[in-house]
Amino acid sequence: MIDAAPLPLVSVICLCYNHERFISEALNSVLAQTYPHLEIIIMDDCSTDNSVSIIQEYVRKYPQLTFMSTSTNQGNTRAFNLAWRASRGAYIIDFATDDVLLPERIAQQVAAFEKLDDSYGVVYSDAEYINDNGRHVRYHCQRNKAGEVISFAPSGDIFHHLLGRYFICPPTMMMKRQVFEDLQGYDETLAYEDFDFWVRSSRRYKYFFLDAVTTKRRLHANSLSQQLYKPGDRQLNSTMLVCEKAAKLVQSTQERQALTKRLQYEARHAFLTGHYLQTEQFLNLLRQHAGLGPVYHTLHLLNKLKVDLRFLRVLYQKLLGR
Repeated sequence: MIDAAPLPLVSVICLCYNHERFISEALNSVLAQTYPHLEIIIMDDCSTDNSVSIIQEYVRKYPQLTFMSTSTNQGNTRAFNLAWRASRGAYIIDFATDDVLLPERIAQQVAAFEKLDDSYGVVYSDAEYINDNGRHVRYHCQRNKAGEVISFAPSGDIFHHLLGRYFICPPTMMMKRQVFEDLQGYDETLAYEDFDFWVRSSRRYKYFFLDAVTTKRRLHANSLSQQLYKPGDRQLNSTMLVCEKAAKLVQSTQERQALTKRLQYEARHAFLTGHYLQTEQFLNLLRQHAGLGPVYHTLHLLNKLKVDLRFLRVLYQKLLGR
């Protein structure tokens, strides 16, 4: 009788920074996974609240947990890389400790990966958004009355899709270790990792959409995603740097068109949030990449004059109920 192949090890990198309100629920959700072969690494990035005390209590109670910490705040990208390089798993999950994993999450994603060929590097899924109190806000994917996903959620070679639009809920991703080996981890010069990881990894690997809600993502005022386009936002500079990388990676007409769409989008939103320097940078790259055209020549003029149209975006957000 031939023994069954051993289950692949999955490393869950639990990133914590001032998550004392949420970390118990987060860690409990990892410990409650039905998948048995886990490496759980908790990385605290110099929290100033009571997070470390809570983590230490969990480590005493559950000796299978590995605890790492930084002596000074390093930021998400560097803190993750420190933990990832200490991990051993064939698959990696980047898990913020204000989110929640549903019990079957890891088992479902490993099962999906095991059916895919080696060209696939990332499995992502649907998610439920919750508020600070854990109450339902909405789901990431829209579905019809039959429960079928009608949102954009492609599988396969999705490099051009990722250039042109946002559609992945980042905490739902499970990634092959080899992807991080090839990319040498996250780019530590950036304020956030998602867009850069998508661009660089999807150039080399395919993505697979798993049609299941696997994760609860918490929306609150302190999260990085809620700071995007707000005054003083450091993420815009990182987005610009990623767009410059992407411009060197595009190969086809379809990909060039997708990058053009991205640059136009980022220039508009930077302008409508009063980030005039970043608007100029996006427009300069757009000019080099595809030309401006009448609309973006006009935007360039308005931006030079620093015409304040921020009220338009505020009005738009109110109409959307955000």
